[in-house]
Amino acid sequence: MPIPRIRLAVRDWDHLVPLLTGRAGARGAALEVETRDTTPDVLAEPDLDGGETSFSRYALARAGGDDRLVGLPVFLMRGFRHRCVLVRWSGGPSSPRDLAGATIGLTGWPDSGNTWTRALLRAEGVDLSGIQWRVGSLAAGETGKDRVGPRPLPGNVRVTGTPLIEGLADGSLDAVFTPFMPPEMFTARGRFRHLYGDYRAAETAYYARTGFVPGIHLLALKREVVDAHPWLPEVVQDAFEASKRLWLERRRLLADTTPWLLDELEAQARIFGPDWMPYGTGANAAMTAAFCAELYEQGIAPRPIKAEELFG
Repeated sequence: MPIPRIRLAVRDWDHLVPLLTGRAGARGAALEVETRDTTPDVLAEPDLDGGETSFSRYALARAGGDDRLVGLPVFLMRGFRHRCVLVRWSGGPSSPRDLAGATIGLTGWPDSGNTWTRALLRAEGVDLSGIQWRVGSLAAGETGKDRVGPRPLPGNVRVTGTPLIEGLADGSLDAVFTPFMPPEMFTARGRFRHLYGDYRAAETAYYARTGFVPGIHLLALKREVVDAHPWLPEVVQDAFEASKRLWLERRRLLADTTPWLLDELEAQARIFGPDWMPYGTGANAAMTAAFCAELYEQGIAPRPIKAEELFG
């Protein structure tokens, strides 16, 4: 039997370097992994067999009966969201509860990351329906992203043509939710700051409570590819696991890629143990269930979604 050629598209995450260089591979399959600047639309590209996919959009599709993608419990993008809330440097809110009744900009309504960020406010007792949400691009010139999703927006959510950073600067927005930091956040003194002043401490406490780092994007294969090769999901997951392990081994050995990466790696091991981004359904069961609950509670999903609906 010929070895199947499997073409995947992903963003250029560091932990995928061993796959890209050929140091990690899949048993019985020829994996061709290409990187993209943005998350690919796997279903829109006939030449792709799978790739990186939004967790929320995948969950909503599966809940709606669309099983053209088979998600793997391989979360290529994970991240805490406390760091993603920006406010003005002077006079802005100082705590999540200060955002009750606020006007908040965000880069996409159904996005996985923004769903997790809104969950932080819900956990503090903030009524999300009392917030005026403005959906738009972070900065001028950003195009091509579906920021609304397939369902009608709630009455307190509107699309804005004003870049969110401009709205935050002029005071028309009280806060902005964004996974991507504007360039001035990397300068000595900009116009904005993180709402959570010590977001690392807040995120460490979050992990202590929940036991997980939120999943944002996962790996998915097209249904027809899995039907043709039922063994493929396990093999692909093993290949991505091997890549992640090899990457960590190399980073621990060659830690001089940033001035304090070694300190970060040591702290990471103390807090999270051997793997802060585990793959597999069991290791991600609590996180997946929490995310599905948020999709429904926030009105993103029209019905409750069971975690077991998503994989298989």
